Amino acid sequence: MSATTEPERAAGWTIREARAEDWPGIWAILEPVIRAGETFTWDRDTAEDEARGRWFKQAPGQTFVAVADGPGDSDSDRAAGAILGTGELHPNQGGGGSHVANAGYMVHPAQAGRGLARALCAYSLEAARDAGFRAMQFNAVVESNVRAVAAWKSMGFEVLATIPEAFNHPELGYVGLQVMYRRL
Repeated sequence: MSATTEPERAAGWTIREARAEDWPGIWAILEPVIRAGETFTWDRDTAEDEARGRWFKQAPGQTFVAVADGPGDSDSDRAAGAILGTGELHPNQGGGGSHVANAGYMVHPAQAGRGLARALCAYSLEAARDAGFRAMQFNAVVESNVRAVAAWKSMGFEVLATIPEAFNHPELGYVGLQVMYRRL
């Protein structure tokens, strides 16, 4: 299945390219993650308009969402069509470095531990391959985000370097940022 033409269905959700009308659901996930300042390097006071401009990507990049397939349980976060998580991919660099993708993912906190971040990553790897990228690199994985580090390692990424004290975590203080990489 091509990540750029067909939605991916799994575990009660569908992953598909994002549409403009998805923004309120995407922002409901992005805003608390940005404000917490624990896992993304964005300024904690990033405005909604700026976030939208940064998150939505143009080809060969892509922005995508995981939406709930059905009524699931009584939790409103699982209502059919509810956005459970989102991701984006884009060239890591321009020019001679444009064949390497970069990506980011955010999942609604109520969906943590269900494999959704891994599914978003898998979708992005396939979409990046379909778009002609040869590899994917994560420039800034906060080392204290141990669940993400473990998930990306399990998906074939390796830590190329840890930049000591490169991220000022609001509770832990200065922690490392990891550069992770895998071929497609």
